[in-house]
Amino acid sequence: MSRASFSDRAPGAPGAPASAAKDRAGAGRPSKAPSKAASKRPSKRRIGASERRAAIVAAGLDEFTARGFAATRLDDVARRAGVAKGTIYLHFKDKEALFEELVRTALGPLIARLADPPTGEGSAREAVQALADLFVLEVVGTRRGDLLRMVVAEGGRFPALADFYHREVVAHGLAGMRKLIEHGIARGEIRNPQIVAFPQLVIAPLVVAVIWQGLFRTQAPLDTAAMLRVHLDLIFTDGRTA
Repeated sequence: MSRASFSDRAPGAPGAPASAAKDRAGAGRPSKAPSKAASKRPSKRRIGASERRAAIVAAGLDEFTARGFAATRLDDVARRAGVAKGTIYLHFKDKEALFEELVRTALGPLIARLADPPTGEGSAREAVQALADLFVLEVVGTRRGDLLRMVVAEGGRFPALADFYHREVVAHGLAGMRKLIEHGIARGEIRNPQIVAFPQLVIAPLVVAVIWQGLFRTQAPLDTAAMLRVHLDLIFTDGRTA
């Protein structure tokens, strides 16, 4: 159940015990207060709680993506995580809170990059392409894509679920894409500047790719990269730069 990121302090790190020789050499001297590094070392109880929390989140991902939001039961999450059901309530007040933490854990770093894309002096199309490639790598065909498909399928039945996903994920992604569109307009790369009001049009192929991957990847595999290139050709000018 343990995770590498929650492992205890390595031997020899600040705060480790002094050697026996140093203890003998310092005999008779006033004892020193524990170092700040030692006092900040997490307790074994805290480490165990962190590992249990991580195991619960991982089990939640398995259950949500396998069963969907409505059918997922905390009893099954607890069983998969190897903890008592009551342990879950020490970390999350209900199933919705567990899902919210799961989204933050799975998508937080990616959303941070999408929300604040680099502009500088480079091409807006190249920046959009880079973010799209990152999305394809990190979301399409991954467990993160399963989460998005679950929200699409069940968000209408659970408005709070859709509200949370929009606030924490969609709104940040749209803001980042609007920033890149404005950069492209300033450089003369965008065919129709009115697209700035509809950043959804730029990211639409990525959502299509996620849904298609979940429904039709066996019947009709989709070349997402090729589709995206065609889509960007419709949005950006031939010269791509002013």
